[in-house]
Amino acid sequence: MQKGHIGVTTDNIFPIIKKFLYSDHEIFLRELVSNAVDATQKLKTLSSMGDFKGELGDLTVHVSLGKKTITISDRGIGLTAEEIDKYINQIAFSGANDFLEKYKKDANAIIGHFGLGFYSSFMVSKKVEIISKSYKEDAPAVKWTCDGSPEYTLEETKKKTDRGTDIILYIDDESKEFLDESRISSLLTKYCKYLPVSIAFGKKKEWKDGKQVETEEDNIINETNPLWLRKPSELTDEDYKNFYRELYPMSDEPLFWIHLNVDYPFHLTGILYFPKVKSNLDLSKNKIQLYSNQVYVTDSVEGIVPDFLTLLHGVIDSPDIPLNVSRSYLQSDSNVKKISTYITKKVSDRLQSIFKNDRKQFEEKWSDLKLFINYGMLTQEDFYEKAQKFALLGDTDNKFYTFDEYKKLIKDSQTDKDGSLVYLYTSNKEEQYSYIEAATNKGYNVLLMDGQLDVALISMLEQKFEKSRFTRVDSDIVDNLIIKDDKKEDILPANQQDALSETFKSQLPKVEKVEFHVMTQALGENNSPVMITQSEYMRRMKEMANIQAGMSFYGEMPDMFNLVLNSDHRLVKDVLSNEEKECGAAIAPIQTEIDETTTRRDELKKTHEGKKDEEIPTTEKDELNDLDKKLEDLKDKKNAVYTQYGNNNKVVRQLIDLALLQNNMLKGEALSNFVKRSIDLI
Repeated sequence: MQKGHIGVTTDNIFPIIKKFLYSDHEIFLRELVSNAVDATQKLKTLSSMGDFKGELGDLTVHVSLGKKTITISDRGIGLTAEEIDKYINQIAFSGANDFLEKYKKDANAIIGHFGLGFYSSFMVSKKVEIISKSYKEDAPAVKWTCDGSPEYTLEETKKKTDRGTDIILYIDDESKEFLDESRISSLLTKYCKYLPVSIAFGKKKEWKDGKQVETEEDNIINETNPLWLRKPSELTDEDYKNFYRELYPMSDEPLFWIHLNVDYPFHLTGILYFPKVKSNLDLSKNKIQLYSNQVYVTDSVEGIVPDFLTLLHGVIDSPDIPLNVSRSYLQSDSNVKKISTYITKKVSDRLQSIFKNDRKQFEEKWSDLKLFINYGMLTQEDFYEKAQKFALLGDTDNKFYTFDEYKKLIKDSQTDKDGSLVYLYTSNKEEQYSYIEAATNKGYNVLLMDGQLDVALISMLEQKFEKSRFTRVDSDIVDNLIIKDDKKEDILPANQQDALSETFKSQLPKVEKVEFHVMTQALGENNSPVMITQSEYMRRMKEMANIQAGMSFYGEMPDMFNLVLNSDHRLVKDVLSNEEKECGAAIAPIQTEIDETTTRRDELKKTHEGKKDEEIPTTEKDELNDLDKKLEDLKDKKNAVYTQYGNNNKVVRQLIDLALLQNNMLKGEALSNFVKRSIDLI
C-alpha cells in the first residue's frame, strides 16, 4: 500500500475547493460524468485504431445513489496505479497561492485553469474513493482514497474485476441535498442531457398496483445523438419543431430556424430558432444553451453572442468554447469572438434569404421579427449594414416597404421646401385616426411605428438617412407637417387673437404635468375648429427618457400641447363675434387704460436708455415698478372678463372637450360633464 501527500505547492487547495467554489458546487456531477464519458470515448478510439482488442460491450455510464454516497461508474479505459499517481496525485502548478487568492470566488476559473474537474468532488464530499482497473492487460485494479486533506492512500484491490472506473463520493453533512434522487435527476438533465455516451440513473419505473415500481431496464437520461449533430438533409420540419418543444415545452411554435455547421476556422454546430417575440426584451433572453462537446456550459450567453442574438432560442455547441472558464474569460476569448461574428453573419444571411425567396412569408411574420431585427440594427453596426436591405417599414394600410422602396414612394409628395424628406408616422392608429386621415387626404403616406423600440429606431434612422426627419402626424396641423413654401401670415388682428386665446385658455382643464399653449391659425373653413398637437421634439425627448439612461431630466418635464384654434371655422368666428358683443363694453375702458399705461411706461423706459442704474432717479424707478404692477393688474382684470364669458359660453368648453376627446385626454368628471352638456346642447 502506498501512502503520500498530493503534490501541490500549497496545502490550502482543499479549503479553497470547499469554501470558495461553494457557489458552483453542483458542477461536481457534470465534471465527474464528463470524465467518465471521456474515458469511454478514449476506449472507443483505441478500439477503432486496433490498439484495444477486447470486446467493448455495454459502455453505459451509471450514476447511482447510496444512503450516504454517490457513485459514478464507467467501463472506459480505466487507470493504472502509475496513472493515478501522475494525474490525480500530482496537481503541480506554480504560483498557486497568488492564483487561488485572485480567483478564489470563481469556481470555473480555478477548475478550468488547472484541469481540476475531478477535485470538484471535494466540494460535496468528506471522502472520495477511486476504484479503477485499466484496459491494459495484466494491470491490477487499484483503490485510491482521500479524505479531503493532502494525504491519500493508494493500494491494489481485488474488489474490481472489470475494466473502468468507479468514483465513490461520501457526501458530507453540508451537502445532503445531493443524496436526493430528484436533485440528482434534475442536474443530470441540466448538464448531461446530450452527452455522447449513454448515462443511466437508476432503473425505469412503471405503475403497478397503484404505485411506481422499478423495472429491470436502465433509466437512460440522455440523447447521445442530438438533433444539431445530425445532417439537415436527414431532418424534417417536424423534427426541428419537436426538438424546440423538448427545449422549451411551454413556448409557441418557432417562426423558423438556422442549422449551424462549420469546421473552419473553428468547429461549431447548433440550431438557432427565431421565437415569436412581441414585447418585453428581457423576458426572452438567455434561452440559448451553450455546449462544449455536448456538455452543457451555460445559458447565460450575453457577451458571448451579440446582445440582440440573446433573443434567439436554441443550442450552440463548440469544442472551441472552454468548458470551465469564467464569463469574463469567455467574453474576451478570440474563438468566442469569431463564433459571435459568424453567428451574426449566418442570422443575417438567413433573414436575407427568406426575404428574397419568400417575401410574402417574411411580411406575414414581420410583426414577430420586427423587435428582433430592430434591436439588432440599434445595437450592432455590422448587422445594420446587412439588415437595411430586408428591414421593413409598414404603413397604416398594412403595406410593407424596404428603406429604399419607401424613400422612392414618398420622395415626390413628402419633400419639404428645404429639400428634406419627411417621414410621417403614427404611434397609435386608433387614437390618432383623425390626424392620419387628414394626412392621407392630402396625399401623404403614414407609417405605423407602434413597436417597443420604434422611438429609438426613429432617432437612429434620422442619423442614417440623408436629409430626412420623422414627424408624428399629430405633432402639428396637417398644413404644417410638410411645409412646401413660405407661410402666409395669420391675418387675425392681435387683439382678437388675444381675446380668443384667453377665453379658451380659461376653460382648459387643470391636468397634472400637462401644459397647454393656445394659438390661432387660419386653417380653412372645412377643417376642424379646434385641434390639439404636440411638439415632436419635446414628446420624443420624453419618450427617449423612458428607455435611455441619462435623460431623466426630460422625463420630469410636463407634457406640452398646443391647442390650435381655426380662425376660419364658423364656430370659432361665432365665439369671437359673441365675445365682442358681450365683453366689448367691459373691455374697452380696461384696454384704454392698458394702452395709456403702456405708453407712459415706454416713454419712461426711453428716457433711461444709455444711463447707468445709479444715474436713474429713485422716483422714476418706483414709478416704473408701479406701472408694471398696474399693467399686470389690468391684464388680470381683462382676462377675468374673458374668463367670465368663457364660463357662460357652452360652445367654448364643448369645443375644447371635443379636441380632448379626440386625443383620449377627456376622462373622469370632465367626460361626464361633456356628456351632460352635449345633451343640453342637442
